[in-house]
Amino acid sequence: MAQSVGNSILDVTNLTRTYVSGDRRLDVLRNVSFRVEPGETVAIVGPSGSGKTTLLSLCAGLDAPSSGTVRLAGEDLSKLDEDGRARVRNQFTGFVFQTFQLIPTLTAIENVMVPLELRGQRGIEPAARRLLEEVGLSERLHHYPAQLSGGEQQRVAIARAFINQPRILFADEPTGNLDTETGHVVIESLFRLNAAAGTALVLVTHDAELAGRAGRVIRLRGGEVSQDTGPRPVPAASGSPMTRPDPETRPMI
Repeated sequence: MAQSVGNSILDVTNLTRTYVSGDRRLDVLRNVSFRVEPGETVAIVGPSGSGKTTLLSLCAGLDAPSSGTVRLAGEDLSKLDEDGRARVRNQFTGFVFQTFQLIPTLTAIENVMVPLELRGQRGIEPAARRLLEEVGLSERLHHYPAQLSGGEQQRVAIARAFINQPRILFADEPTGNLDTETGHVVIESLFRLNAAAGTALVLVTHDAELAGRAGRVIRLRGGEVSQDTGPRPVPAASGSPMTRPDPETRPMI
């Protein structure tokens, strides 16, 4: 297993992403640098078009930078081919998407088991069942996505993200398709499981409540880091009430 530099799980150094169309050049990200430590929770915020989702894709090795480096769990992603990046993602990361990305022909519990089945592991149903119980879906194990509400589908996606015990979880607008009340339930599930597992979390969001629950906020503007609040104490583990930030200190999204 690769060892991360300085014990950080994610190292981003001078990351730049430029798109060229004809004689037009668009710098989506410019010289972005930060590190994420094990167990740290980081919200990436900023106006639309500031480069948030592009940054998340680069951090996860789903896209390649124009310059700069991303080290994920000690692996320099720029030195790996697509198979190598896929290996690192499968071994170290989990994902939660705005659009859930569940397989429609599989039940909730079958969707949760997919990542470990792709590794060839067996005897994984008890772990999948426990995760679904932890997100409040013990009565929905054998329902298909079409039979679940949006909030229930996202909680299945969260359980799936944690099944392989990732060292870092990437979440792209995980409450973006949900109403406020449903989004609150999803936020509680995400942070409860994350605190219990000690997983690093990097999320992109426009949701002020969600960003306010993170221990650190990185704000992008015009493709550059305009603010980095630095780490705050890691939230309490599962079973302990999580302290909400004072509304006056919550980041404005």
